[in-house]
Amino acid sequence: MMKHYLKYFLFLSISFAIVALDQATKLMIHTQFNLGERKVIIPGFFNITYVRNTGGVFGLFSQSNDVIRMILFLILPVLAFVLIVSIIHKLDIKEKYQLLAFSSIFGGALGNYIDRIHFGYVVDFLDFYYKDMAWPAFNVGDICIVIGVFSAIAIIYTTEGKKIAKDSS
Repeated sequence: MMKHYLKYFLFLSISFAIVALDQATKLMIHTQFNLGERKVIIPGFFNITYVRNTGGVFGLFSQSNDVIRMILFLILPVLAFVLIVSIIHKLDIKEKYQLLAFSSIFGGALGNYIDRIHFGYVVDFLDFYYKDMAWPAFNVGDICIVIGVFSAIAIIYTTEGKKIAKDSS
């Protein structure tokens, strides 16, 4: 029974550590920079730039009407949180990489959800570019979501591959 609680303790600890880091970095940007202000970190490659993202990932749906944005960004995340918690519930404590991946997704998404509830937008600030090519600004929560999603896919892919190989031998 103790291992069952350990799984949730790890999930919450990792998730809330990510939320804390995400929110601390956003608070620093929100309070120390003016909107649109840019600080060059690596000339020609990387800036810290204060951006307000009213859309989704990489600004998608930022021009959509308010009802669509409310459904997409305030209701669907709650369903995703429930789905992630149900996945965590089904995981065995030995499946630590899956636990880490889904904790990262949950923590990053929760950090962005807090922004949407509090401000109506997400604070983005990591601004990578090369010459006239630029990647949309993003934040710590976004990094954790992307790493978590790719990790979960890789884990599922390799786990299923091992099961298929085992079954065929």
